[in-house]
Amino acid sequence: MAEDATPLLSRRDGAVLTLTLNRPQALNSFDGALHDALIGALKAAAADAGIRCVVITGAGRGFCAGQDLSDPAVAPDLTPGAQPRDIGNLIEARYKPLAMLIHQFPVPVIAAVNGVAAGAGANLALNCDIVLAARSASFIQAFSKIGLIPDCGGTWLLPRLVGRANALALALLGDKCSAEEAQRIGMIWRCVDDAALAEETQALAQRLAAMPSKALAETRRAFDIADHMDLSTALSMEGEAQRRLGRSHDYLEGVSAFFAKRTPRFKDR
Repeated sequence: MAEDATPLLSRRDGAVLTLTLNRPQALNSFDGALHDALIGALKAAAADAGIRCVVITGAGRGFCAGQDLSDPAVAPDLTPGAQPRDIGNLIEARYKPLAMLIHQFPVPVIAAVNGVAAGAGANLALNCDIVLAARSASFIQAFSKIGLIPDCGGTWLLPRLVGRANALALALLGDKCSAEEAQRIGMIWRCVDDAALAEETQALAQRLAAMPSKALAETRRAFDIADHMDLSTALSMEGEAQRRLGRSHDYLEGVSAFFAKRTPRFKDR
C-alpha cells in the first residue's frame, strides 16, 4: 500500500486534538516535512483556546524511529573531500524548537506510544507530560550506535526520569527497553495492553481536557524549576504560583463546585 503523502494526520474530538505521525513505511521517522507539519500543528493548537489536551501517536507499527538518516539534512556526503554535515544545525532549527514547544505547552500533551520509539522518537515521547505505551512498544536510545549522543532533550530528560545509572546504561548501550521495563523504572507513566491503548488514551485525554489547564501547566513548570531550588526557594515559588492561580476563574469555579457538590466547569487556559 502506498504511503499517504500527508506526513501528519489530525483529528479533533471535542477539546482533544490527536496528532498522528504518518510516515509508517519509515516507522514515522522525522524528515523535514514531518518536522514542519508537527511544529505547525502544535503551534496552531497552542493558539486555539478550544483545545485543552493534545495526543501524539504514530501510524502503523511504530511510534517514531527518530531521525530519518536518509534525509539530506543528516545523510553523509560520501564524495571524497566533501564537508561533513553540521547536524548541530538540525538540532537548533528543528529538534530544539519542537522539544521546547511541547515542554512549554499551555495544555497537557500525552504520548500514546503504539510501537517502537527510537532515538529522537523516544525523547519526543518523554518530552510529553504523560506517556502511555502499548505493551508491545519499546524505547531505544539508539544514538551511540551511530556515534552520536541523545538529543531532542534526552540528556536532560533521562537522568531526571530514571536516575543517572539507568540513564547512562540506556544511552551508552543503546539496548531496547520494553514498555513494561520503562514503566518499572519510571521512564513512562503506564504500560497497557495493545488493544486498550487507543481507548485508555482517549479516556485520559478527555479527563485532562476537563481539568483546569492553567493549573496543570503551572504544575509542570513548578516541577521543572523546583528541581534546581532548595526547599525554602521552592516554597516561595509555590506561594507566587498560588497567588497567580488564586486570582483565576478556575480557582473560584473549583471552590464553588466543591461546596455546591457539582462538577466544575473550568475555562482558563
